[in-house]
Amino acid sequence: MGYDARFRVWRGDIDGGDLQDYTVAVNEGEVVLDIIHRLQATQTPDLAVRWNCKAGKCGSCSAEVNGRPRLLCMTRMSTFAPDEVITVTPMRTFPVVKDLVTDVSFNYEKAREIPSFAPPDLAPGEYRMKQVDVERSQEFRKCIECFLCQNTCHVVRDHEENKQEFAGPRYLMRIAELEMHPLDTADRRELAQEDAGLGYCNITKCCTEVCPEHIKITDNALIPLKERVVDRKYDPIVWLGNKLFRR
Repeated sequence: MGYDARFRVWRGDIDGGDLQDYTVAVNEGEVVLDIIHRLQATQTPDLAVRWNCKAGKCGSCSAEVNGRPRLLCMTRMSTFAPDEVITVTPMRTFPVVKDLVTDVSFNYEKAREIPSFAPPDLAPGEYRMKQVDVERSQEFRKCIECFLCQNTCHVVRDHEENKQEFAGPRYLMRIAELEMHPLDTADRRELAQEDAGLGYCNITKCCTEVCPEHIKITDNALIPLKERVVDRKYDPIVWLGNKLFRR
């Protein structure tokens, strides 16, 4: 059964903007992205929103609904009461381009800073991995790069000055994936701590909570990566072994 919903949508650009109120029809089974498209079609043809697949797999339609980072195409209208005012705003961590579209180039810059997979000196067909290592890596590869984890992480959400030193949970997860890979020959622990800012992360699990792919970013990537860094940097036995080895 359809009804009229009240929406507040942020309109503006890099120079500023504000929330504007709309009343728009809602049909059974629709998601927030459907309503944004209806607004474009009936009331605000210049409303800017980024989207692609409408199936929760491209990560394009990231925004904030009632203050929570979400994919617009995966946020069902049935989760809200018919008389509730629904507020849709752009991701707060990144600069606004127009309306609900943000400039997420920060993420691609961080991705380029991570050295690629460094394979061992083996001939094709000689690579061998245990199934448990395959499964561990596969979890991280479910990432659709919606950047909701990057957006919700308070290290950069509330502190713009940290963006130079902090890669964010998505790319710390990428470093963890490579560091845990049994066939990657590079040691990425110093990169994680010194260049990617692993020490800034205080494992609040907010990144895990907003992940639409339900990746356990904190438990399975960030905490194990922290443990590997601590072993390298602070474990007295490892420290002694390094001293003896250098001699």
